[in-house]
Amino acid sequence: MDVRRREVLKATSVIAGMMAAGDVGAMQAGTREMIYRPLGRTKEQVSVVGLGGHHIGRQKDEQESIKIIHTAIDRGINFMDNCWDYHDGVSEVRMGNALQNGYRDKVFLMTKIDGRTKESAARQIDESLRRLRVESVDLLQLHEIIRVEDPDRIFAPGGAIEAVMAAQKAGKFRFIGFTGHKDPMVHLRMLEVAKANNFRFDTVQMPLNVMDAHFRSFERTVLPVLIKEEIAVLGMKSMGDSYILQSNTVKPIECLHYTLNLPISTVITGIDSLAILDQAIEAVRTFKPLTNEQVTALLNRTRTVALKGQTELYKTSNRFDGTAKNPQWLG
Repeated sequence: MDVRRREVLKATSVIAGMMAAGDVGAMQAGTREMIYRPLGRTKEQVSVVGLGGHHIGRQKDEQESIKIIHTAIDRGINFMDNCWDYHDGVSEVRMGNALQNGYRDKVFLMTKIDGRTKESAARQIDESLRRLRVESVDLLQLHEIIRVEDPDRIFAPGGAIEAVMAAQKAGKFRFIGFTGHKDPMVHLRMLEVAKANNFRFDTVQMPLNVMDAHFRSFERTVLPVLIKEEIAVLGMKSMGDSYILQSNTVKPIECLHYTLNLPISTVITGIDSLAILDQAIEAVRTFKPLTNEQVTALLNRTRTVALKGQTELYKTSNRFDGTAKNPQWLG
């Protein structure tokens, strides 16, 4: 058995142990069905599927977006993802409108900022709160940590971390994390720089899917570090923004099951219609920890098409790099 497969199977055994210990619970009531897991070392419990913020800004009619959000919450999804830059703020505005009339109290709300300087970060935090129509969010994440110099800029004097810490002290959010999709080495660099500055993140968001296991893998290199440090793991791009599905090697629910099988808190997935919401709920309803044989079969099926990263364009191109196309967002 090669090193890659041993590490993947080790991750599988970790999540199985979590479930055996009772750290993962299932809730079923009426038409609702969802699994909840701990958010790292925090005392929060979050749905294993999170609602992706980018996709709820894609509908032509805002009322359609609001209906998707409300239905997701009513069916047990409590993790809400968003970002300052999604659709020039439209995603945050729509989510803010959807979370009125008691819905805010039912969710764990997260948004992200792009600023690398104290000034730009502070401004974006306040703009996000205003759009979301809240005084505070549960989790703020530094977005698109994709360049090796990003950690140094953030933790430098006058860097974004100063604004983030001040905003947390002011009660504008409770927890702090970061996201990135480019290279696991950049994630490790961010963790290293944070540690050198006596800082520990609460969450980290990264691509986790059947293709990542074979190419510049976050699962192999970053995931074990996060588990050791008790930092909550937020998975994303379980279907590679559809490129994985276009390989015709796996089906959507298989993609979600693979990521759910890892020791993550939640997998944030794009839900742009009620039909896709049904698909995500069905993936949760039918999820059972995968056996070693099932994991091996999935990896064998995807290995050849994954080896050069052709289904993970967020790693190999700038197609998904919003801050590269809009450097002014960084400050």
